Amino acid sequence: MTSRVYRLHSTLELKLDDVHEFFDGYELPVEIEDVEVTRRNNTLIVSAVAAEDNISKYTPTAQLKASITENRLYETEDGWQETPPEPDAGASVGDDDGPQWGSFSDSAQMQEEPEINSKLVEYACFKGDRETVLQNTALQYPMFEVLCDLAKFAEKGTLTAIAAVDDELVAVRIVDGEERSASVEVVDDPRERESENTVNWRDNKFISG
Repeated sequence: MTSRVYRLHSTLELKLDDVHEFFDGYELPVEIEDVEVTRRNNTLIVSAVAAEDNISKYTPTAQLKASITENRLYETEDGWQETPPEPDAGASVGDDDGPQWGSFSDSAQMQEEPEINSKLVEYACFKGDRETVLQNTALQYPMFEVLCDLAKFAEKGTLTAIAAVDDELVAVRIVDGEERSASVEVVDDPRERESENTVNWRDNKFISG
């Protein structure tokens, strides 16, 4: 049985520079010889290149797809963050014990908040279900393994999936770069339950003809 992915949902976000850094030093699965990272406007596509010649060059191989957005980062004492630092609430002007005789212009100038350094940074957002994030069938599972490693490299976002490996269902859950416990739960098909609970109007003892 060929390993494959049945369900997948991703909310991963990485800096675009971090995505390139990840693939620069990444050891690909044996089924993949290389990946081609291309950008088309605001879309990033990571395509698998097969390691063997048994896949026709005309067969679309699996690819990861992300949308590119810009986020503003602010410089803080802890580094660059998406949340701007809070203004210093402890600063005060003048002496509280006496009247404020200074001019209004002087007070206004002293109360001005310091300028906050900020910059726009491009992010690759691997967001959506399997058909949106992981596309095409050939080399699908090896490329899914790449996506899992990318999720462990990311600091923000969640990846959940159900895959079949060696005839067994495997659940995957990675949150903010860390693997979390996950399990597969088998439930009844709601359509079957609906059919069981549906009243048979043609053969019902409570209905007289």
